[in-house]
Amino acid sequence: MNAVGMIVEYNPFHNGHLWHLNEAKRISGAQFAIGVMSGNFLQRGEPAMIDKWSRAAMAVKAGVDLIIELPAVFTVRSAQYFATGGIQLLGRLGIVSHICFGAESADLSMLTAAAEALSGSDIVNTLRQKMRTGQTYAASLALTLSESLGIDPGVIHSPNNILAIEYLRAIATYAPQLIPLPIQRLSSNYHDNFITSNIASATAIRASITKNTLLSPGSIAWQTLPSASAEQINTLITTGRAPVTLDAFSNIILAKLRTMPLNELSSLPDVTEGLHNKISDSALKASTVQELFSFIKSKRYPLTRLQRIIVHALLGTTKPKIARFDQSGPLYARVLAFNQNGRMLLREIDRHSTVPVITKTSHFLTSKQRQNDELTLFQDMLAYDITATDMYVLGYPNCHWRTGGQDYQTSPQYLAD
Repeated sequence: MNAVGMIVEYNPFHNGHLWHLNEAKRISGAQFAIGVMSGNFLQRGEPAMIDKWSRAAMAVKAGVDLIIELPAVFTVRSAQYFATGGIQLLGRLGIVSHICFGAESADLSMLTAAAEALSGSDIVNTLRQKMRTGQTYAASLALTLSESLGIDPGVIHSPNNILAIEYLRAIATYAPQLIPLPIQRLSSNYHDNFITSNIASATAIRASITKNTLLSPGSIAWQTLPSASAEQINTLITTGRAPVTLDAFSNIILAKLRTMPLNELSSLPDVTEGLHNKISDSALKASTVQELFSFIKSKRYPLTRLQRIIVHALLGTTKPKIARFDQSGPLYARVLAFNQNGRMLLREIDRHSTVPVITKTSHFLTSKQRQNDELTLFQDMLAYDITATDMYVLGYPNCHWRTGGQDYQTSPQYLAD
Protein backbone atom coordinates (compact mmCIF):
# COMPACT_ATOMS: atom_id res chain seq x y z
CA MET A 1 0.00 0.00 0.00
CA ASN A 2 1.44 3.35 -1.02
CA ALA A 3 -0.04 6.80 -0.71
CA VAL A 4 0.70 10.26 -2.05
CA GLY A 5 0.85 12.97 0.60
CA MET A 6 -0.10 16.62 0.32
CA ILE A 7 0.40 19.49 2.78
CA VAL A 8 -2.70 21.65 2.46
CA GLU A 9 -4.97 24.29 3.95
CA TYR A 10 -8.13 23.91 1.80
CA ASN A 11 -9.53 27.30 2.78
CA PRO A 12 -11.94 26.33 1.24
CA PHE A 13 -11.57 23.21 -0.93
CA HIS A 14 -12.00 24.44 -4.52
CA ASN A 15 -11.62 23.21 -8.10
CA GLY A 16 -7.90 24.00 -8.15
CA HIS A 17 -7.45 21.69 -5.17
CA LEU A 18 -9.50 19.01 -6.92
CA TRP A 19 -7.28 19.27 -10.00
CA HIS A 20 -4.17 19.06 -7.80
CA LEU A 21 -5.55 15.98 -6.03
CA ASN A 22 -6.29 14.16 -9.28
CA GLU A 23 -2.89 15.11 -10.74
CA ALA A 24 -1.15 13.93 -7.57
CA LYS A 25 -2.73 10.51 -7.90
CA ARG A 26 -2.04 10.35 -11.63
CA ILE A 27 1.64 11.28 -11.67
CA SER A 28 2.50 9.36 -8.48
CA GLY A 29 0.59 6.24 -9.45
CA ALA A 30 -0.55 6.03 -5.84
CA GLN A 31 -3.94 4.54 -5.13
CA PHE A 32 -4.48 6.59 -1.97
CA ALA A 33 -4.18 10.26 -1.03
CA ILE A 34 -3.45 11.70 2.42
CA GLY A 35 -3.69 15.37 3.29
CA VAL A 36 -1.84 16.94 6.22
CA MET A 37 -3.96 20.03 6.78
CA SER A 38 -3.71 23.20 8.83
CA GLY A 39 -6.24 23.35 11.63
CA ASN A 40 -8.33 26.38 12.56
CA PHE A 41 -5.49 28.90 12.16
CA LEU A 42 -3.40 29.09 9.02
CA GLN A 43 0.19 29.59 7.93
CA ARG A 44 -0.32 33.28 7.12
CA GLY A 45 -1.55 33.96 10.65
CA GLU A 46 -5.25 34.07 9.82
CA PRO A 47 -8.24 32.07 11.07
CA ALA A 48 -9.56 29.67 8.47
CA MET A 49 -12.79 30.89 6.90
CA ILE A 50 -14.28 27.44 7.51
CA ASP A 51 -13.58 25.23 10.55
CA LYS A 52 -11.13 22.36 10.26
CA TRP A 53 -13.66 19.51 10.41
CA SER A 54 -15.80 21.03 7.65
CA ARG A 55 -12.78 21.69 5.43
CA ALA A 56 -11.58 18.13 6.00
CA ALA A 57 -15.03 16.79 5.11
CA MET A 58 -15.05 18.82 1.85
CA ALA A 59 -11.72 17.29 0.90
CA VAL A 60 -12.78 13.72 1.64
CA LYS A 61 -16.02 14.17 -0.31
CA ALA A 62 -13.85 15.26 -3.24
CA GLY A 63 -11.61 12.18 -3.08
CA VAL A 64 -8.90 12.68 -0.44
CA ASP A 65 -8.89 9.48 1.60
CA LEU A 66 -7.58 10.77 4.91
CA ILE A 67 -7.08 14.22 6.43
CA ILE A 68 -4.70 14.59 9.37
CA GLU A 69 -4.27 17.85 11.26
CA LEU A 70 -0.90 19.55 11.30
CA PRO A 71 -0.42 20.67 14.94
CA ALA A 72 -1.00 24.39 15.48
CA VAL A 73 2.55 24.93 16.71
CA PHE A 74 3.79 24.16 13.17
CA THR A 75 0.89 25.70 11.27
CA VAL A 76 1.14 29.35 12.30
CA ARG A 77 4.77 29.62 11.22
CA SER A 78 6.98 30.90 8.45
CA ALA A 79 7.47 28.71 5.37
CA GLN A 80 10.53 26.87 6.70
CA TYR A 81 8.86 25.59 9.87
CA PHE A 82 5.45 25.00 8.30
CA ALA A 83 7.05 22.88 5.58
CA THR A 84 9.29 21.02 8.01
CA GLY A 85 6.41 20.11 10.31
CA GLY A 86 4.30 18.85 7.42
CA ILE A 87 7.10 16.79 5.88
CA GLN A 88 8.06 15.27 9.24
CA LEU A 89 4.46 14.24 9.88
CA LEU A 90 4.00 12.67 6.45
CA GLY A 91 7.30 10.83 6.84
CA ARG A 92 6.40 9.52 10.29
CA LEU A 93 3.17 7.93 9.04
CA GLY A 94 5.27 5.16 7.50
CA ILE A 95 3.13 4.59 4.38
CA VAL A 96 3.59 7.73 2.25
CA SER A 97 5.67 7.19 -0.90
CA HIS A 98 5.35 10.56 -2.65
CA ILE A 99 4.59 14.16 -1.78
CA CYS A 100 2.91 16.37 -4.34
CA PHE A 101 2.86 20.17 -4.05
CA GLY A 102 1.89 23.08 -6.27
CA ALA A 103 4.43 25.64 -7.45
CA GLU A 104 4.44 28.65 -9.72
CA SER A 105 7.47 27.02 -11.36
CA ALA A 106 7.42 23.22 -11.31
CA ASP A 107 11.03 22.85 -12.45
CA LEU A 108 12.23 20.22 -9.97
CA SER A 109 15.91 20.59 -10.91
CA MET A 110 15.81 24.35 -10.30
CA LEU A 111 13.89 23.98 -7.03
CA THR A 112 16.27 21.23 -5.87
CA ALA A 113 19.33 23.33 -6.71
CA ALA A 114 17.87 26.17 -4.66
CA ALA A 115 17.11 23.85 -1.75
CA GLU A 116 20.62 22.35 -1.82
CA ALA A 117 22.22 25.79 -2.01
CA LEU A 118 20.45 26.79 1.20
CA SER A 119 22.26 23.99 3.00
CA GLY A 120 25.56 25.81 2.48
CA SER A 121 26.81 28.09 5.23
CA ASP A 122 27.90 30.82 2.79
CA ILE A 123 24.42 31.08 1.30
CA VAL A 124 22.79 31.06 4.72
CA ASN A 125 25.11 33.82 5.95
CA THR A 126 24.33 35.93 2.88
CA LEU A 127 20.62 35.36 3.43
CA ARG A 128 20.87 36.48 7.06
CA GLN A 129 22.84 39.58 6.10
CA LYS A 130 20.14 40.63 3.66
CA MET A 131 17.43 40.06 6.25
CA ARG A 132 19.33 42.28 8.71
CA THR A 133 18.89 45.16 6.26
CA GLY A 134 15.13 44.98 6.81
CA GLN A 135 14.19 42.85 3.81
CA THR A 136 11.63 40.08 4.24
CA TYR A 137 12.69 36.43 4.18
CA ALA A 138 11.09 36.01 0.74
CA ALA A 139 12.87 39.01 -0.76
CA SER A 140 16.18 38.07 0.86
CA LEU A 141 15.89 34.48 -0.33
CA ALA A 142 15.09 35.55 -3.89
CA LEU A 143 18.07 37.92 -4.08
CA THR A 144 20.47 35.46 -2.45
CA LEU A 145 19.60 32.62 -4.83
CA SER A 146 19.63 34.99 -7.80
CA GLU A 147 23.16 36.06 -6.97
CA SER A 148 24.45 32.56 -6.27
CA LEU A 149 22.58 30.49 -8.88
CA GLY A 150 21.40 33.03 -11.42
CA ILE A 151 17.75 32.21 -10.78
CA ASP A 152 15.21 34.90 -11.64
CA PRO A 153 14.31 36.58 -8.30
CA GLY A 154 10.67 36.78 -9.39
CA VAL A 155 10.52 32.99 -9.63
CA ILE A 156 11.85 32.42 -6.13
CA HIS A 157 9.77 35.20 -4.58
CA SER A 158 6.49 33.42 -5.42
CA PRO A 159 4.80 32.01 -2.26
CA ASN A 160 4.36 28.45 -3.48
CA ASN A 161 7.90 28.30 -4.86
CA ILE A 162 9.26 29.31 -1.47
CA LEU A 163 7.23 26.53 0.13
CA ALA A 164 8.38 24.08 -2.54
CA ILE A 165 12.02 24.86 -1.78
CA GLU A 166 11.38 24.41 1.93
CA TYR A 167 9.60 21.09 1.31
CA LEU A 168 12.66 19.85 -0.60
CA ARG A 169 15.01 20.98 2.16
CA ALA A 170 12.89 19.19 4.77
CA ILE A 171 12.66 16.02 2.67
CA ALA A 172 16.45 15.86 2.37
CA THR A 173 16.87 16.18 6.12
CA TYR A 174 13.90 14.36 7.64
CA ALA A 175 12.19 12.13 5.07
CA PRO A 176 14.48 11.18 2.17
CA GLN A 177 12.16 8.28 1.36
CA LEU A 178 9.53 10.72 0.04
CA ILE A 179 9.58 11.31 -3.71
CA PRO A 180 8.82 15.00 -4.47
CA LEU A 181 6.37 15.81 -7.26
CA PRO A 182 5.92 19.52 -8.00
CA ILE A 183 2.90 20.51 -10.08
CA GLN A 184 2.56 23.75 -12.03
CA ARG A 185 -0.20 25.93 -10.58
CA LEU A 186 -3.10 26.06 -12.99
CA SER A 187 -4.83 29.18 -14.32
CA SER A 188 -4.76 31.62 -11.37
CA ASN A 189 -2.02 33.10 -9.25
CA TYR A 190 -1.82 32.79 -5.47
CA HIS A 191 -2.90 36.36 -4.69
CA ASP A 192 -5.35 36.93 -7.58
CA ASN A 193 -8.33 38.92 -6.32
CA PHE A 194 -10.77 38.29 -9.16
CA ILE A 195 -12.55 35.19 -10.42
CA THR A 196 -12.19 34.81 -14.18
CA SER A 197 -12.73 31.07 -14.66
CA ASN A 198 -13.89 27.96 -12.80
CA ILE A 199 -10.39 27.64 -11.32
CA ALA A 200 -9.59 30.66 -9.15
CA SER A 201 -7.32 31.54 -6.26
CA ALA A 202 -8.56 30.82 -2.75
CA THR A 203 -8.05 34.54 -2.06
CA ALA A 204 -10.58 35.50 -4.73
CA ILE A 205 -13.04 32.80 -3.67
CA ARG A 206 -12.91 33.89 -0.01
CA ALA A 207 -13.41 37.52 -1.01
CA SER A 208 -16.49 36.57 -3.01
CA ILE A 209 -17.94 34.51 -0.16
CA THR A 210 -17.33 37.28 2.40
CA LYS A 211 -18.84 39.92 0.12
CA ASN A 212 -21.90 38.02 -1.06
CA THR A 213 -22.57 35.89 2.03
CA LEU A 214 -24.50 32.99 0.45
CA LEU A 215 -23.31 31.30 -2.72
CA SER A 216 -25.91 31.24 -5.48
CA PRO A 217 -26.07 28.08 -7.63
CA GLY A 218 -24.77 28.93 -11.07
CA SER A 219 -22.87 32.01 -9.87
CA ILE A 220 -19.23 32.39 -10.86
CA ALA A 221 -18.12 31.77 -7.26
CA TRP A 222 -20.21 28.58 -7.07
CA GLN A 223 -18.58 27.34 -10.28
CA THR A 224 -15.10 27.52 -8.70
CA LEU A 225 -16.06 24.90 -6.10
CA PRO A 226 -17.07 21.26 -6.15
CA SER A 227 -20.83 21.22 -5.51
CA ALA A 228 -20.36 19.46 -2.15
CA SER A 229 -18.04 22.27 -1.00
CA ALA A 230 -20.44 25.00 -2.12
CA GLU A 231 -23.40 23.34 -0.42
CA GLN A 232 -21.48 22.83 2.81
CA ILE A 233 -20.31 26.45 2.84
CA ASN A 234 -23.89 27.66 2.43
CA THR A 235 -25.01 25.44 5.31
CA LEU A 236 -22.28 26.85 7.55
CA ILE A 237 -23.13 30.42 6.59
CA THR A 238 -26.84 29.85 7.16
CA THR A 239 -26.23 28.41 10.63
CA GLY A 240 -23.78 31.16 11.60
CA ARG A 241 -20.56 29.10 11.62
CA ALA A 242 -18.95 30.90 8.69
CA PRO A 243 -17.28 32.95 7.45
CA VAL A 244 -14.73 33.44 10.23
CA THR A 245 -12.43 36.43 9.69
CA LEU A 246 -9.57 37.99 11.62
CA ASP A 247 -11.65 41.14 12.12
CA ALA A 248 -14.03 39.14 14.31
CA PHE A 249 -11.22 38.81 16.86
CA SER A 250 -10.43 42.53 17.12
CA ASN A 251 -11.68 43.00 20.68
CA ILE A 252 -10.13 39.75 21.92
CA ILE A 253 -6.78 40.56 20.34
CA LEU A 254 -6.68 44.12 21.63
CA ALA A 255 -7.71 43.01 25.13
CA LYS A 256 -4.97 40.36 25.11
CA LEU A 257 -2.26 42.74 23.91
CA ARG A 258 -3.26 45.57 26.25
CA THR A 259 -2.97 43.30 29.28
CA MET A 260 0.18 41.36 28.36
CA PRO A 261 3.32 42.44 30.24
CA LEU A 262 6.19 43.52 28.02
CA ASN A 263 8.28 40.47 28.95
CA GLU A 264 5.46 38.21 27.71
CA LEU A 265 5.12 40.18 24.48
CA SER A 266 8.86 39.90 23.89
CA SER A 267 8.68 36.11 24.34
CA LEU A 268 6.22 35.68 21.45
CA PRO A 269 7.67 33.90 18.41
CA ASP A 270 8.81 36.30 15.64
CA VAL A 271 9.08 39.27 18.03
CA THR A 272 12.56 40.81 17.77
CA GLU A 273 14.41 44.11 18.03
CA GLY A 274 12.04 45.85 20.41
CA LEU A 275 8.91 45.09 18.41
CA HIS A 276 7.10 44.25 21.65
CA ASN A 277 7.25 47.90 22.68
CA LYS A 278 5.64 49.00 19.43
CA ILE A 279 2.94 46.33 19.72
CA SER A 280 2.12 47.40 23.28
CA ASP A 281 1.91 51.09 22.36
CA SER A 282 -0.11 50.42 19.20
CA ALA A 283 -2.61 48.19 21.01
CA LEU A 284 -3.53 51.15 23.21
CA LYS A 285 -4.12 53.43 20.21
CA ALA A 286 -5.86 50.98 17.87
CA SER A 287 -9.60 50.35 17.87
CA THR A 288 -9.52 47.39 15.44
CA VAL A 289 -7.02 44.72 14.52
CA GLN A 290 -6.59 46.23 11.06
CA GLU A 291 -5.78 49.59 12.60
CA LEU A 292 -3.29 47.84 14.87
CA PHE A 293 -1.52 46.40 11.84
CA SER A 294 -1.46 49.78 10.11
CA PHE A 295 0.45 51.21 13.09
CA ILE A 296 3.02 48.39 13.19
CA LYS A 297 3.45 47.19 9.60
CA SER A 298 6.74 48.06 7.90
CA LYS A 299 9.20 46.67 5.38
CA ARG A 300 10.88 44.78 8.21
CA TYR A 301 7.59 43.54 9.68
CA PRO A 302 5.20 42.56 6.86
CA LEU A 303 1.55 41.79 7.51
CA THR A 304 1.85 38.00 7.53
CA ARG A 305 4.54 38.10 10.20
CA LEU A 306 2.43 40.44 12.35
CA GLN A 307 -0.62 38.24 11.92
CA ARG A 308 1.33 35.21 13.10
CA ILE A 309 2.54 37.12 16.14
CA ILE A 310 -1.03 38.08 17.02
CA VAL A 311 -2.20 34.47 16.74
CA HIS A 312 0.69 33.35 18.96
CA ALA A 313 -0.53 35.89 21.52
CA LEU A 314 -4.02 34.36 21.35
CA LEU A 315 -2.71 30.82 21.75
CA GLY A 316 -0.08 31.62 24.36
CA THR A 317 2.85 30.19 22.42
CA THR A 318 6.33 31.30 23.45
CA LYS A 319 9.79 31.16 21.91
CA PRO A 320 11.14 28.53 24.37
CA LYS A 321 8.17 26.22 23.78
CA ILE A 322 8.31 26.64 20.01
CA ALA A 323 12.01 25.76 20.11
CA ARG A 324 11.23 22.50 21.94
CA PHE A 325 8.48 21.61 19.46
CA ASP A 326 10.76 22.32 16.51
CA GLN A 327 13.31 19.96 18.01
CA SER A 328 10.78 17.14 18.48
CA GLY A 329 8.68 17.60 15.35
CA PRO A 330 5.01 16.49 15.28
CA LEU A 331 4.39 13.88 17.97
CA TYR A 332 1.03 12.51 16.82
CA ALA A 333 -1.28 12.11 13.81
CA ARG A 334 -4.67 13.59 14.66
CA VAL A 335 -7.46 12.42 12.36
CA LEU A 336 -10.05 14.93 11.13
CA ALA A 337 -11.88 13.01 8.38
CA PHE A 338 -11.60 9.82 6.31
CA ASN A 339 -13.46 7.51 3.93
CA GLN A 340 -13.41 3.73 3.50
CA ASN A 341 -9.96 3.87 1.92
CA GLY A 342 -8.92 6.10 4.78
CA ARG A 343 -10.04 3.43 7.22
CA MET A 344 -7.66 0.99 5.55
CA LEU A 345 -4.90 3.59 5.60
CA LEU A 346 -5.37 4.10 9.33
CA ARG A 347 -4.89 0.38 9.93
CA GLU A 348 -1.63 0.51 7.97
CA ILE A 349 -0.52 3.65 9.77
CA ASP A 350 -1.13 1.95 13.11
CA ARG A 351 1.30 -0.76 11.99
CA HIS A 352 4.02 1.44 10.50
CA SER A 353 3.82 4.89 12.07
CA THR A 354 6.40 6.18 14.53
CA VAL A 355 3.77 8.46 16.13
CA PRO A 356 0.40 7.53 17.65
CA VAL A 357 -2.87 8.16 15.83
CA ILE A 358 -5.40 10.29 17.71
CA THR A 359 -9.10 9.76 17.04
CA LYS A 360 -10.31 10.67 20.53
CA THR A 361 -8.61 13.61 22.23
CA SER A 362 -9.41 12.62 25.81
CA HIS A 363 -7.51 9.34 25.40
CA PHE A 364 -4.32 11.40 25.26
CA LEU A 365 -5.18 14.57 27.21
CA THR A 366 -8.22 15.04 29.41
CA SER A 367 -9.73 18.43 30.15
CA LYS A 368 -8.60 18.06 33.76
CA GLN A 369 -5.01 17.19 32.75
CA ARG A 370 -4.98 20.19 30.45
CA GLN A 371 -5.22 22.49 33.47
CA ASN A 372 -2.03 20.99 34.86
CA ASP A 373 1.16 23.02 34.44
CA GLU A 374 3.27 19.85 34.27
CA LEU A 375 2.30 18.50 30.87
CA THR A 376 4.53 16.29 28.79
CA LEU A 377 5.78 17.75 25.51
CA PHE A 378 3.25 15.57 23.69
CA GLN A 379 0.38 16.83 25.85
CA ASP A 380 1.56 20.43 25.57
CA MET A 381 1.56 20.23 21.77
CA LEU A 382 -1.96 18.77 21.80
CA ALA A 383 -3.14 21.40 24.29
CA TYR A 384 -2.28 24.14 21.79
CA ASP A 385 -4.54 22.49 19.21
CA ILE A 386 -7.38 22.49 21.72
CA THR A 387 -6.72 26.11 22.65
CA ALA A 388 -6.68 27.05 18.96
CA THR A 389 -10.22 25.71 18.56
CA ASP A 390 -11.39 27.34 21.80
CA MET A 391 -10.16 30.68 20.44
CA TYR A 392 -11.37 30.08 16.89
CA VAL A 393 -15.01 29.44 17.74
CA LEU A 394 -15.22 32.89 19.33
CA GLY A 395 -15.13 34.20 15.75
CA TYR A 396 -18.32 32.42 14.70
CA PRO A 397 -21.01 34.89 13.56
CA ASN A 398 -23.65 33.06 15.64
CA CYS A 399 -22.74 33.11 19.35
CA HIS A 400 -24.69 29.85 19.85
CA TRP A 401 -21.71 27.92 18.44
CA ARG A 402 -18.99 29.59 20.51
CA THR A 403 -18.82 27.09 23.37
CA GLY A 404 -15.40 25.74 24.29
CA GLY A 405 -14.10 22.19 24.42
CA GLN A 406 -15.19 21.29 20.89
CA ASP A 407 -12.02 19.25 20.27
CA TYR A 408 -13.29 16.93 22.99
CA GLN A 409 -16.82 16.83 21.62
CA THR A 410 -16.14 16.41 17.88
CA SER A 411 -15.16 13.04 16.46
CA PRO A 412 -13.30 12.48 13.18
CA GLN A 413 -15.79 12.45 10.35
CA TYR A 414 -16.28 9.19 8.48
CA LEU A 415 -17.67 9.79 5.00
CA ALA A 416 -18.66 6.65 3.14
CA ASP A 417 -17.89 6.60 -0.59
